[in-house]
Amino acid sequence: MTTTPEHDARIAKLTFASVYPHYVTKIEKKGRTKEELHQVIEWLTGFDSEKLQHLIEEKVTFETFFTQAKLNPDAHLIKGVICGYRIEEIETRLTREARYMDKLVDELAQGRKMEKILRGS
Repeated sequence: MTTTPEHDARIAKLTFASVYPHYVTKIEKKGRTKEELHQVIEWLTGFDSEKLQHLIEEKVTFETFFTQAKLNPDAHLIKGVICGYRIEEIETRLTREARYMDKLVDELAQGRKMEKILRGS
């Protein structure tokens, strides 16, 4: 699925620090914890809580965030629709990786079991 260059540029310029509080609010409203959120983010990106905090303080863009990440080799197993896009069909790497994160956060908020969210890891 092709996203527009404008859409991709908007995602690239978003700061992780601006989106992170929304992730926290979303999962906490559904009874999940910040620690579980960090576990999911670490699984996807390799960033532990300390590194995550550093990236938040530095106000890095999603482009920088995902450039520094070591994406989990099983990330390709994340499938489904998020924000109207089928994740596995998104051609732009950065947009696809950002949507991976959105999908994992959604699954966490929906009460999915951690072993399912982490794709059996």
